Amino acid sequence: MEECDVIIIGAGAAGLMCAIEAGKRGRKVWLVDHAAKIAEKIRISGGGRCNFTNTGTGPDNFLSQNPHFCKSALTQYSQQDFVAMVERYGIAYHEKALGQLFCDHKAQDIIDMLLAEAAGANVQLDMQTDIVRIEKTDSGFHVATRAQKEAEANDTPTVTHCAALVIATGGLSIPKIGATKFGYEVAWQFGLGVVETRAALVPLTFQAEILARCKSLAGVSVDAIVSCAKKGFSEAMLFTHRGLSGPSILQISSYWREGLAIEVNLAPQANVAAHLLSVKARGGKAAIETVLSDIIPKRLAMDICQTEAVSGRLVEIANSAIDKIGAAVNHWQLKPAGSEGYRTAEVTLGGVDTAELSSKTMQAKNVNGLFFIGEVVDVTGHLGGYNFQWAWSSGFVAGQNV
Repeated sequence: MEECDVIIIGAGAAGLMCAIEAGKRGRKVWLVDHAAKIAEKIRISGGGRCNFTNTGTGPDNFLSQNPHFCKSALTQYSQQDFVAMVERYGIAYHEKALGQLFCDHKAQDIIDMLLAEAAGANVQLDMQTDIVRIEKTDSGFHVATRAQKEAEANDTPTVTHCAALVIATGGLSIPKIGATKFGYEVAWQFGLGVVETRAALVPLTFQAEILARCKSLAGVSVDAIVSCAKKGFSEAMLFTHRGLSGPSILQISSYWREGLAIEVNLAPQANVAAHLLSVKARGGKAAIETVLSDIIPKRLAMDICQTEAVSGRLVEIANSAIDKIGAAVNHWQLKPAGSEGYRTAEVTLGGVDTAELSSKTMQAKNVNGLFFIGEVVDVTGHLGGYNFQWAWSSGFVAGQNV
């Protein structure tokens, strides 16, 4: 039987960070993953430039049944700590709106940095390795594995004993890069609860009438405030052939539930009704669509006026009709039919119940030596680098305690 101190299943952001920190402590670490390519989610994130953290990261940027759970990890390893590593490697980066940090060149720079750190910490890394079974022992775990290239030639798995086992397998989002429910199955195997999962940071879809409008407006983008369940986000919104997308929609998708309506303010910088009434009072002779297009894109202005059946010269339009246009812009109420699901979701909401884990170590309270980190845990960040920071922070904490 093979022996090592720590086996980490999942070589994504959290798993790599955990492996690095455990290796630096002199632990013999084996990092395994079933995928062919390492850290694909890092590579494709941020349009290929990886939004690797956010300067404003704090507990309020995360959703969980226990909103306090993330505090310890974020304190033990902060966004400044990760930025320091990035700067130590000379990786050029820049800050976009709302504190988002991106690589100047490509996301592979972050992957290469993590791989260099792992190599320096003597981490053994094996991709295309399947987990056959996991068994608890008095001194740790027996993990049976099989390299995919050997699957047909050798039916006998390799069994490795470890004192600590870390599950860093992520959630269900983006199955085309290998997402599975494996992490939740391990939790269930050892009697841990799993908070119901759902796609998050995902475009929303709509019934035929609204979808037809979205299709006709595909490509139009506005800065909007999108609200639901007493939560609102002020960021860009995009009309697409499939519905609504853009940062503000992705953000609110984490709070939206089936049957709820969302409210969209398409012109948060203006009180549209007041503006139109002011222009009318000055004797404005232009068509209402023309005046409205001074505030929002022309195609959107024309669509709203057509939908609300209001047209003509502004000076001739009743105030009640102008109020209706204002409400359609500043208080657009609509009910999503659903979301695009895990196929395009950036993260998975829910996961291993934080009540089962120590916030200080990420270890299961009732299973000595078993740790869960990253997206598999019921901690989900807002859009903007927060989920990567949770991966770095939770991975660091587990790495200090395995």
